[in-house]
Formats: sequence, structure tokens, C-alpha cells
Amino acid sequence: MQESGDQSTDAKTGRRWLFKQVMPAKGWIGLSVGLGLGSGLLLIAQAGFLARIIHGAVIDGKSREALWPFFGALVGIYLVRAFLGWGREVSGFAASAKIRRVVRSTLMAHITRLGPAYVTGRNTGALASTVMEQVEGLHGFFAHYLPQMALAITIPAAILTFVFPVSWAAGGLLMVTAPLVPLFMVLVGMGAESVSQRHFQALSRMSAHFLDILQGLPTLKLFHKSRGAEKTVARVSRDYRKRTMSVLRIAFLSSAVLEFFSAIAIAMVAVYLGMTYLGYYHFGPWGLPLTLSGGVFILLLAPEFYLPLRELGTHYHARAEAVGAAQEILKVLAVPVPVAPDKPVLFEPSGGIELCFRDVHLAYDRGRRPALNGISFTVKAGEKLALVGESGAGKTTVLDLLLGFLQPDRGQITANGISADHLDPARRRRYLSWIGQDPALFFGSIRDNIQMGRPGASEQAVVDAARSARVLDFTQPLARGLDTVIGERGYGLSRGQAQRIALARVFLKKAPLLLLDEPTAGLDVENEHLVLGALDRLSAGRTVLTVTHRMADVEKADRILVMSGGKIVERGTFAALSAAGGVFHRLANRLHGEDGRG
Repeated sequence: MQESGDQSTDAKTGRRWLFKQVMPAKGWIGLSVGLGLGSGLLLIAQAGFLARIIHGAVIDGKSREALWPFFGALVGIYLVRAFLGWGREVSGFAASAKIRRVVRSTLMAHITRLGPAYVTGRNTGALASTVMEQVEGLHGFFAHYLPQMALAITIPAAILTFVFPVSWAAGGLLMVTAPLVPLFMVLVGMGAESVSQRHFQALSRMSAHFLDILQGLPTLKLFHKSRGAEKTVARVSRDYRKRTMSVLRIAFLSSAVLEFFSAIAIAMVAVYLGMTYLGYYHFGPWGLPLTLSGGVFILLLAPEFYLPLRELGTHYHARAEAVGAAQEILKVLAVPVPVAPDKPVLFEPSGGIELCFRDVHLAYDRGRRPALNGISFTVKAGEKLALVGESGAGKTTVLDLLLGFLQPDRGQITANGISADHLDPARRRRYLSWIGQDPALFFGSIRDNIQMGRPGASEQAVVDAARSARVLDFTQPLARGLDTVIGERGYGLSRGQAQRIALARVFLKKAPLLLLDEPTAGLDVENEHLVLGALDRLSAGRTVLTVTHRMADVEKADRILVMSGGKIVERGTFAALSAAGGVFHRLANRLHGEDGRG
């Protein structure tokens, strides 16, 4: 019962959020409704002309020539309605596209503000599914369902306005039976939202499985586990197929129920008109006999009276799909981001940056998974500090805290004596540079990728940065030099070349604080030598904090902190820790063996 209540609350939150997204495309949605209403009014006129043609030909015995103006009007109405229908589809799609673009931009901006700490802890396939498939799942709601909600009220009201003067009984019959369609639409579609949400969750899991398997395919092949992965993909795909069919079954069931009750209501109107013409009923037409023209007019409009309601029911599954998608999107948007302080302290470091951690605690998963357990240390301005330890010791968490992607649960982090809580996150990142083991390069020229370090930098500054990072070594022989275009994530470059471009970006930025996360991981001996040489030049006069497993990086540090289980267990120089025979000594011996330098 509690789970059902939570799902109901989530659905209400999703619906409220959907209606709040209307504002950027309010004009397009209004245009779609206006065109639909115009088409509905022309439909009434069309029914009137058809009724006059039939009455004139059958009752009045008018000649064909006398009826030509009515036929001409009908042709004109058909053409204009076709144009209005096209315009309605175009405006609905434009509204949906604009809202989806805004939502996707909001999602991407939110994920960017959350930073790598959030993305690393989530499945990439599930996030990609949220940004792509689930945002696309909003299309039907804004393009069709929302405009149809307005038309489901306005068009039947307009039809009643024209039917009541002809026969109050027929108008009353239409008005009494009209609520049956939305009533059964709601009853049938009550479970559609939860089914759609489970459908999107299954899609996220399937995307996650596929992406994980694609990324790990070489490893699976190496250990002869590809057949097991094939079975997993088949099982997840089968589950997704079943859930897709469940959603379609509800959609078709809803349409069938609505068609059934609409047909019954139309039949009731037809029976009333037939009985009236046979003389069994003598009420309805305001004391005057019901003419053939009036009866045909009502009979032609009866199906059109229920059509907007039936179309609303047809699009009801789009609403359920959008609510399910909104719930998944809101799960990402609900993750809190680091916020700037109300009155940030002006931070303008001139003589370098000194960092201090004081009894810092942090745990993931709402405190269930401790990462840091009261660490305290200081990095003096211009000092080179190395963080070492086994995987999971908490080293990367320290970098994420400094980058502002995480906030400590307890304790304090200061820069030049100023608490990090009092610094604007964007301004704070302006004074630091980060280099990881996987360079973040984008499609474009090598020059553009370097210039991201300091947009607007002069041509000479970019060339100097490229020279300092040894980028010119491999670009000068190329026909276009620094203007050579590379692919996403550095496609077309070696790992070492990509890392040198990332270094050139940092050279250009000239930030006083440098954070390094395994900068030489995965490089061959030659590229490692080049990168380490560039890092030596880059580190001069800067505060440097390096997270590494490579002894070549550790030996150059002024001091070393050894972490284990979220705590600092040893600290000192390379020589002192090596001679102590403790945790670092054992770790260094093992890493020397892995580096092939033992």
C-alpha cells in the first residue's frame, strides 16, 4: 500500500512538472489549439452544407445547378481543413521539439553541474537513456495530448451551440452521454502510468546492459564469457519486449472501449431521430417539426461530437508515457547540486594557493558507504604532494571535493585560509586545472581544443602552450598543423598525443593549483617520458596534488600521503617512507614490479 501511495505521489509530481514545461512553447500550443478549433468550426459548416444538399435534392427537388454553390463551398472547406490539419501537426511538433530541447539542455546542464563524481557513480547507459529516450517520450504529451485537452472541450461545446437550436432533445442526449467517454478513458488508463514508468525503467536497464557489454566486450572475449553476455542481452531484450507489449495492450484496450461507448451514444442519437421521423416522439425541435435537413445535420455532427473525446483517449497513453518519462527525468533533476554561497568571498590568490583539510568526513549512498573518515592535511603554496593508496582508498574523492563536485559531510576545506563553502564554485575552478587519465577532447581542431583552457587567448599564447606541452612535435609535420581536425574523444590521435593536448590546455590556463589524476596511466615509455617532462615544466611554482599509482610520479613529489580505508595512514618524503618498511614500502615494491622497474 505504501509503494502504491509513493507511486501515486510521484505520478502527481510528474504531471505537475509536465505542465510547468509548457511556457517556452505556449505560443505553438496555442496555435495548434486555434487551428484545431478552426477545423472543428469548418466541420460544423461542412455538415450544414451536406444537410442542405440532401434536403434540397430529396425534399425540395432542386436541380443540380442550384446545388453547385453548396458543392463549391464543400470543396473549399475540405481544402482549408486539410491545410489546418497540416498546420496543427507542424505547430504541435514545433511545440514538442522546443520543450524537449529545453528539457534536454536543463538535464545536461544539471548533470554537468553535478560533475564526474555523480556520473561515475551512475550507469552511463541509464543516464543516456534518460537524456535521449525518456526526453523523447515527452513528445506525444506536448504535440498531441495537451492541445487535444483544449479541443475536447471547445469543439463539443461549439457543436452543442449549433445542435441545441435545432433540437434540445438531441443536444441534451449528446451532453448527457459525453462524460461517459472521458470517464471510461480514465478508468481504463489508471494503470497506464505505472506500466509506462516500469517500461522506462526496463529501457534504462536495457540501455545500461548494452552499453556495459559493448564497453567490456574485449574483456568478455578474452575470458570466453561472451556467450553468457549474449544470454543476458537476450533476457533483458525479452523483458523489454514484454513490457512494450503491455503498454500497447493498454493503449489498444483504451481505444476499443472508447470506440464502443461512442458507438452506443451515436446509436442513441440515431434512434431518437428515427423514432421522431416515424412519429413515435413529438418532443425536441422547439415545437416545430424536425426537418430532414435538421435531422441529417444532427446525425452528421453526432460522430464528430465524440471524435475529440475519442482522440483524447487515443492520446491518453501518450500522457501516461510522458508521466512515466517525467518521473525518471525528475530522479536526475532531484539530485542536489553544489550551490554558490549567498555572499561569496572574493578570492584572488596572488602568491599561490595553500590547501587545508581539517577532519573531513564523507560518505556515499546517504551515509551507507564511507569514503573519507576524518582526514586532515595541508598542501603549502608551491608544494608538490602525492596521494597514493589502493583503489577505493578515497584518493579520487579528495579531488572531487577540491573540484567542488562533492561537499563534505563534516569538517572543513580551506584555500588560503578561506573556507571552500564561502567561495563561488565557478570562480574557484578558474584558479585550478585538472588532468585525468582519459583526456576530454571534442570534435574540432587541435587549436580549438587547446583554446578551451582560456577562450579568447591570443594566437601566440596558444602556440606557446602547444610548444610547452610538446604538441608541436606531432602537429608540425601535418598539413594543417594545429588546425588539424580530430574526432570526438580524440579520435585519430594516440593516447599520448591526446594527453599532451590536454596538458597544452592547462599550460594556456595558467592556474596556480594543479590537480593530477593518474596523468601517465596507459602511456607507453616514450609518451610517459614526454608527459612527465611537460608536467615538470607545468608544475614549476604551482601547488600540485597528484593521485597516482606510478612510482615515476611519486618520486618527484615533495611529500607523500598514503591513504587506506578513507584515512591517512602514513605521511612523509619518498626516502623516509621507503625506509620505514610500512604500508608505502609494501605498496612501492608491488608498484615497482607492475611498472617493470624492480
